[in-house]
Amino acid sequence: MPQANHHAHHTTRRQLLGATAATAGLLAAPRAFSQTATVDLGLPGGVGERALVPNFADKRNMILLRTRPPLLETPMPVFDQGVFTPNDQFYVRWHLADIPTEIDVSTFRLAVHGQVNQALSLSLSDLLAMPRVEVAAVNQCSGNSRGFFQPRVAGGEWGHGAMGCAKWTGVRLRDVLDRAGVKPSAMQVSFKGLDRGSLTETPDFRKALDIDHARDGEVIIAFLMNGQPLPMLNGFPIRMVVPGWYATYWVKALNDIEVIDHVDDNFWMKTAYQIPDTPGANVKPGESGFKTVPINRMVPRSFVTNLANGASVRRGAPVALRGIAMGGDVGVEQVELSTDGGASWRAATLGPDFGRYAFRSWSAELPAATGSSLEVMVRATNTAKLSQPATPIWNGGGYMLNTIEKTSLIVA
Repeated sequence: MPQANHHAHHTTRRQLLGATAATAGLLAAPRAFSQTATVDLGLPGGVGERALVPNFADKRNMILLRTRPPLLETPMPVFDQGVFTPNDQFYVRWHLADIPTEIDVSTFRLAVHGQVNQALSLSLSDLLAMPRVEVAAVNQCSGNSRGFFQPRVAGGEWGHGAMGCAKWTGVRLRDVLDRAGVKPSAMQVSFKGLDRGSLTETPDFRKALDIDHARDGEVIIAFLMNGQPLPMLNGFPIRMVVPGWYATYWVKALNDIEVIDHVDDNFWMKTAYQIPDTPGANVKPGESGFKTVPINRMVPRSFVTNLANGASVRRGAPVALRGIAMGGDVGVEQVELSTDGGASWRAATLGPDFGRYAFRSWSAELPAATGSSLEVMVRATNTAKLSQPATPIWNGGGYMLNTIEKTSLIVA
């Protein structure tokens, strides 16, 4: 759960104003970047080569998928540096082409309206004056790892880096809703940000949560990310944080909250981001006639971070491994490794626990490597006893891939 922050409120309106001054205009020309190298994401069919750009607005050394709207992936070696992903290397995913490039924090307002007793127009100063909480949580794109789906599916061909973990500081959504006074007729809470489509007929990007979820005390409106104002590309000045749920609900540059008395049936809830209502959101390619539901809770995943696929290890020496894991919507209970194709598993040592929604580091030392190659499988199990599947899932949206990862090493 988010933890109350009882220390002095060091982040002031002046600091947020300064952050705006520092970032204003940096996104006005998103194609103004340089490329120094390429990265091979190792996607099936050899289609995974991407540009590595050292400078893209307020980001550095990111894998570029698209410039408008920006899609930037975090390189996997970044995840070996610690549980918390640096702000300037945190992945970026926008849906609509016209994204905010600068914000005047003195005039910015968050509207709260709909099925409430009193409509609100909150300034950043209003939000900064409210009780604060902090939660460590993974933000992961619903389509993270989509490029590994076979058969291939439409959509952004992400590798594994459309994710990141941060300490998010803000105010409880529940406290904001209580300030407005939620009417008994409320059924859902709908959220919208400042991004817009390039065409007038493009539907606003709007997501919704059931009223009980919105008021559970864990959903927050964040203005700090790892102790700093949000980067422009990650939703400055405020964004939704929905711990344990996929990032489609983490609306960036949040400026509108509407409490509604019905199930939100806008395009982004009714049509987009639908998953099969089956175990693991898994269906057979070409299958039809199944019920779908909006994507929601994340599932467990784990990765080796210190050795890339194809790396060499020394014959006759123990193999030291490190990595990260996530439990999804609950905590990580264990991480296990196998070097015999899954016939047997050995437990890894878990690192510090920063909360059930955060990455969990792990480490292990395997016996001396022999032969010419070594394949390492890594599997996470969460506290709800859900483990990563051995067989790849498939669905037409390319969502929720969490198959056991395999890292092939050369022994020399």
